[in-house]
Amino acid sequence: MIRSERRGSIAIVTIDNPPVNALPVAGWYQLADAIKEAGRDTSVHVLIIRAEGKGFQAGVDIKELAADPTHKTMIGVNRGCFDVFAAVYDCEVPVIAAVNGFCLGGGIGIAGNADIIVASHDATFGVPEIDRGALGTATHLSRLVPPHKMRAMFFTGAMATAAELQHYGAIERVVPPEELLSAALEVAEIIAAKSPLVMRRAKESINMIDPVDVKRSYRMEQGFTFEINLYGDSDELRQAFVDKRGADLRDGDTLLDPQ
Repeated sequence: MIRSERRGSIAIVTIDNPPVNALPVAGWYQLADAIKEAGRDTSVHVLIIRAEGKGFQAGVDIKELAADPTHKTMIGVNRGCFDVFAAVYDCEVPVIAAVNGFCLGGGIGIAGNADIIVASHDATFGVPEIDRGALGTATHLSRLVPPHKMRAMFFTGAMATAAELQHYGAIERVVPPEELLSAALEVAEIIAAKSPLVMRRAKESINMIDPVDVKRSYRMEQGFTFEINLYGDSDELRQAFVDKRGADLRDGDTLLDPQ
């Protein structure tokens, strides 16, 4: 599911969980542990996060959530996602996300918290959470696109291409799919050749001047995710996704009014 390897002072963590690299609760914790381990290793100068298959990462395992009538899996996946996104952001060395194919939900959290993004021509980015009865990763999407574009993508579920994100300045390089890892390694080698001590302090200092506390911001989003799950529509949206049918939703005037 999660593999780690080394190319000299460059660590590579690969997500490999067919068919779409969506991760169950255990997978999120495995990914977080691999990222943390790479950052703690003083012989590592830079980390690349990549994926096998037709897409980078498609978020959480909806089927696992839908199969659990309790809130245990929901809590587990919320904490697991938080752990991964925080691990990427707090990683002691620069993190490069090498994004291929689809990058959805949790994939946006990983890429959005990375320091540098290299993407293939076929990469697409989106946050379909609302259609799955969830919220989250608006924090990370807002690091990739301008504010109103983020809102439009979040509310409509629309996708953005790698070319669009490169236009916004979010992506460093866009290359053919077969050149993605090579391009990520080229960028990584430039960083790896620099003083590791200076680079680690540089990473820490840049995080300290960020205008938004991404961990606190995302945690607030997760609170709203859990809240909407208490209403019931989230269960129906997830089950409809699993069943590949339209969701049977209530009219707006039947919603509970917390006031």
